Amino acid sequence: MRIGLLTEGGYPYVGGDTGPWCDRLVRGLGQHEFALFALSRSERQDTAGRVELPSQVRSVRTARLWRAEDDGVAYGRRARRRFTECYGELAAGISGASAPDLQADRFGSALYGLAELARDEGSLVRALRSEDALRALERACRAPGATRTAREARVPELLAVAAHVERLLRPLSLGWYEEEGDGGRGERGHEGRGHRGGRGGGGLGAVDLCHATSGGAAALVGLLARHFFGVPLVVTEYGVRLRSHYLNFEAAEASGEGGTHAEGDVPASGAASPAVRALVTAFHGRLSAEVYRRAACLTAGNAHARRWQERCGADRAKLRTVHPGMDAAPFAEVGDSPDTADPRTLAWVGRVEPAKDLVSLLHAFAEVRREEPATRLRIIGAPSGPEGRAYLGHCRALAAQLFPDEAEGPHCVGDNPVSFEDLGHPGAPGLAEAYAAGAVVVLSSVVEGFPAGLVEAMFCGRATVSTDVGAVVEVIGGTGLVVPPRNPRALADACVALLRDPERRARLGAAARARALELFTVEQNVTAFHDIYLETVSRTPVHRPAFDGPGEPRPFAVPAEARLAGPWTGSRKRDAAAGRVAAAEGAR
Repeated sequence: MRIGLLTEGGYPYVGGDTGPWCDRLVRGLGQHEFALFALSRSERQDTAGRVELPSQVRSVRTARLWRAEDDGVAYGRRARRRFTECYGELAAGISGASAPDLQADRFGSALYGLAELARDEGSLVRALRSEDALRALERACRAPGATRTAREARVPELLAVAAHVERLLRPLSLGWYEEEGDGGRGERGHEGRGHRGGRGGGGLGAVDLCHATSGGAAALVGLLARHFFGVPLVVTEYGVRLRSHYLNFEAAEASGEGGTHAEGDVPASGAASPAVRALVTAFHGRLSAEVYRRAACLTAGNAHARRWQERCGADRAKLRTVHPGMDAAPFAEVGDSPDTADPRTLAWVGRVEPAKDLVSLLHAFAEVRREEPATRLRIIGAPSGPEGRAYLGHCRALAAQLFPDEAEGPHCVGDNPVSFEDLGHPGAPGLAEAYAAGAVVVLSSVVEGFPAGLVEAMFCGRATVSTDVGAVVEVIGGTGLVVPPRNPRALADACVALLRDPERRARLGAAARARALELFTVEQNVTAFHDIYLETVSRTPVHRPAFDGPGEPRPFAVPAEARLAGPWTGSRKRDAAAGRVAAAEGAR
């Protein structure tokens, strides 16, 4: 099978969001071929380079979402009229100017109409930035039936919305939507019609299945492959993109300020406007609805994300939960060896940032010290960006205030029971050693998606105390203690209970390791996606030539199931088979 892997800001870029997971998936499915279609989010990501790719990645094509140069494609009168009609339909779908039951259909048909126009004319870059686009958006917002917020949008706000739509629709102008691809054009700087990467080409029409590793732009590319070539689409969301837009919108409404936005989202100049936020959120909602409607299968990394997919309109019959596959090998030695940790030590491991709520952890530790004065706390991790460094400084100051240096006697140097240690620096503990340092591993976050650090602690056989956020309860499954977030008293009581009961710590640690090895390993993740790929292709076979240029068979070009009579075969195949039978009978 040849799989088109669609990524945005992740694999194969160094430090990409989904890089490790995608790399483990590709390497684990060595029996398949992969064609990689990668979208980069920033110039920094481009210049950081890429990871080394395995041999099963047969082609790599990349494009930049962070820059779209005007390639000089000018439309004639017919093309401009066609663009205005499609863009106007798209705008009507997000402004509420059409009936609710028609908005999704209008948005989808307009999206594919723009994609076909880009394919025919060569690019949409100049058209999406034109005055025609702005006027079409303004007409849709002023039309009868438009929402009140859309009607109140002023010209600067409409410019901000149009700029966002142009960025999100940049994948429509890519040169990836062909059967075979040229494979030899080399690298070109413009991301519209060219491709970059040294492994040759191959269009999206040459793959058997597309797997988008996120919603948004990556899933949009998969939608177009389905539209042009009938390629089935699998979408994986470990963090539901639409959820973040809804939460940002609600937070901004509550505070009266602009919400935080991901890179490439609403321009800062219009971020504080309710009209901009409403229209942009509506756009993402329509796009997500189209992705959920057209995808053959939707996978979530946990039940929390899956519930959000359902809330955002996904069909429950299409949903699968596939937990992220994590490499257990680095933690095997610690997990298999006897527990040698100091029974009076708590350990926290992760990225230092405000969402991890180390302030509550420090206040909880003050309560723990009142109950168990000999307890120590090791905070092991590196700060995440400038905000993380500032937060780390604040936590150090708080620890010095809460726990003055203590000395065992009048002639000893004082020592603070809280230590802050880097992770990964020379002389610093490694990741497995960090988890092994504590008798109890603590997670104090107020925001968490899939708690990868918690799974790593479980691989090490450690008892855990965690806050009830994100997918924590699903991951723990009864093998650790869970308390409400931002509740230092509850966090302290749970830690004290485990510090005083070594037998319970041992039982929970063993159960946690067994659960992690059963549910969260690379092997279970790879097996799950392998089964999903086979099931999806068998139900929606891709119709393309069974042999390539030299006459070699294409793997899974037409699945074996397509040759058998059944619900998965189309009327064309049944008619063709009937024609062959009739011809044979006539020859007799």
